Amino acid sequence: MLEQQQLDIGLVAEPKSRRNLKFLPVMQINDGFVCTKSYLENLFLREGRDTDIFSEGTVMLLDRNNMSRAHVDAWFAENNVEPRHILEATTMDLIIEFAKIGIGVSCVVKQFVKNELSNGSLIEINLPNAIPPRETGFLYNQNIQPFNDNILRLININ
Repeated sequence: MLEQQQLDIGLVAEPKSRRNLKFLPVMQINDGFVCTKSYLENLFLREGRDTDIFSEGTVMLLDRNNMSRAHVDAWFAENNVEPRHILEATTMDLIIEFAKIGIGVSCVVKQFVKNELSNGSLIEINLPNAIPPRETGFLYNQNIQPFNDNILRLININ
């Protein structure tokens, strides 16, 4: 939509291909897997302590059209992880809520569940190889003027 000038600006994870789009980094984000303590305990009780959560647990992911999902799928491939029971959702908010009610293990941006991790309502699954961090920022079409000058002043980049 940015390329077709149907959208002025987006706050997104840094895309691999930008064409005529300009990316202005804002912050780094980290993906991880979270669930309730009770979900993990029940999984271990049912399947045993050595259970591979990706093989036996319900893994909740964003749908395949999402850039975050592509990033996590690349991590799965690099680490030979093959989740067997996948529940897909269209929004991060939904998979966070599913994790909070104990449906399974959700792949989330850890910064979005900072409060839940600190208060213990969600726990993070320790991974032997962390999912690489990503850069987020503003993406916009360089050909839209005077919008660019005004928005860049607003976000204090220019």
